[in-house]
Amino acid sequence: MVLNLLNPKFLLLSFFLIIVFANGAKAQDPYQSYRQDWLKKAEDNKPKLIETEKQPISLVRLEKDPAAFQGWKAVNTDSVGKLYNTSFKTQSGVVVDFGEHLTGYFTFSIKALKGTADGPVRLKFTFGEVPSELSVPFDPYKGTLSRAWLQDETVTVTEMPADITIPRRLACRFVKIELLGASPYFDFHISNMVFKATSSVAFKPPLLATTTSQLIADIDRVGLATLKECMQTVYEDGPKRDRRLWIGDLYLESLANQFSFQNNQLTRRCLYLLAGLSADGGVLISNVFENPEPHAQAGSRLLDYCLLYNVALKEYVTATDDKQTGLDLWPVAKKQLDIIRKYAGKDGMIDYQKAGKEWWVFFDWKDGLDKQACLQGLSIYALNQTYALAKLLGKENEVDDIQSLARKLKAAAYKNLYDPKSGLFVSGTSKQISYGSQAWMILSGVASKQEAQTALKALTTVKDAVHPGAPYMFHYYIAALIESGLKAEAKEALQNYWGGMIKKGADTFWEVYDPNDELKSPYNFYPVNSYCHAWSCTPVYFIRKYPEIFQR
Repeated sequence: MVLNLLNPKFLLLSFFLIIVFANGAKAQDPYQSYRQDWLKKAEDNKPKLIETEKQPISLVRLEKDPAAFQGWKAVNTDSVGKLYNTSFKTQSGVVVDFGEHLTGYFTFSIKALKGTADGPVRLKFTFGEVPSELSVPFDPYKGTLSRAWLQDETVTVTEMPADITIPRRLACRFVKIELLGASPYFDFHISNMVFKATSSVAFKPPLLATTTSQLIADIDRVGLATLKECMQTVYEDGPKRDRRLWIGDLYLESLANQFSFQNNQLTRRCLYLLAGLSADGGVLISNVFENPEPHAQAGSRLLDYCLLYNVALKEYVTATDDKQTGLDLWPVAKKQLDIIRKYAGKDGMIDYQKAGKEWWVFFDWKDGLDKQACLQGLSIYALNQTYALAKLLGKENEVDDIQSLARKLKAAAYKNLYDPKSGLFVSGTSKQISYGSQAWMILSGVASKQEAQTALKALTTVKDAVHPGAPYMFHYYIAALIESGLKAEAKEALQNYWGGMIKKGADTFWEVYDPNDELKSPYNFYPVNSYCHAWSCTPVYFIRKYPEIFQR
């Protein structure tokens, strides 16, 4: 059979097939072509970890103390030499103090003292960031996260002498060692404990001004330690748990990093990695994993984090003038704006009810927080910040609608959420007053400077105002105080909140801190909380960006 290529029917069929295939190609995810390049650049920017060997500084005893954080404190008892040179059978339950928070791998030696090791030795190690983790029974476990996040490990030694490294990466200051089983016919001791600590930090930040108060200097020191521990091969949210990259933590860590360790390579890697693991259609996933190969947690959609990615990218480009990275990632940043467009109503208000049904809307670990005003404010803020990014990159013509959209949302927020009688912004049908609502209405520019000051001063007098539940929201409250010109109040608030953790013995700043409820946990079990958490490091940013406020 000979096919006549000029036959009109054949030409019509060919044209039809071309249209079908073209439409099919259009239906494919347009961001797929970018992802391989984004992931390659993320890998190219992966930092090398710096390993430092640390040894314990003393043995401690854990004591109940109602004045101590969570009711427990560590009291120095003996030198580490006592553990090393004495039968371990007489020391089961000993607690070793490394003197600082460390992230990495724990190694120890075990050797017979007398007799022949005629049977295995079983030991239990418990690693704690704070003393309460070694004092509160883990079981029966009632937490809502995996029990396996708790850092207790059972080690069985069948031959001696032996040098043993616990394969799991750990994050701790204290190590408790208990004897679970051993033969009565020989004795042994434990020695040469070493913690191989890792971080990607290689730069020492400048010293603070000599006029800086001791409390501010201590807050900065602990903030730097927190950031350093979380700067691994990504900005981890917490080196104990969850050990992954979250957009909200990335944003705050990158701000602190700009004014301290200046590891721009790590920020760049994280921005590319998140883009490379975006969902079909280009919407970002809230958190991603590195190992065994980069992958995202399917279905982890967090609306406010998507918008903060754009802010983080704008801050990075502004700080580094790395416009190429900005141009590379512009397509995914531009895509996040569709989220705001989707939920912006004709009246200029974000449809919070619909968004809340279709997304996780976070903002803070605080039960009962109404997030309508927060979401409205962040949407305006993200539109303005993304337009600023577009101007840096020469891409204004691609988002020429967002300035007018931001103005529309701003006018609607002022009309619907501002109470001129009280001078405060309200949220939701209950007209709730919260620190979060005031912060985001101020940062978005909805409030004038005078209105911002009035709102923040009035806020502290409202008895039932919803306070921040974690350092994450407290960051935005401090930022709002500075934005409104309340500099003395910003310094006082930072000293009271983060200084409160310092006074309770913090080596690194905690994921959750409520001065009125030290046992608070979003996971129903406070030992599983992270006590070295990325979003808590931001005093470093404030103290170093605004020396005229904090270093005098």
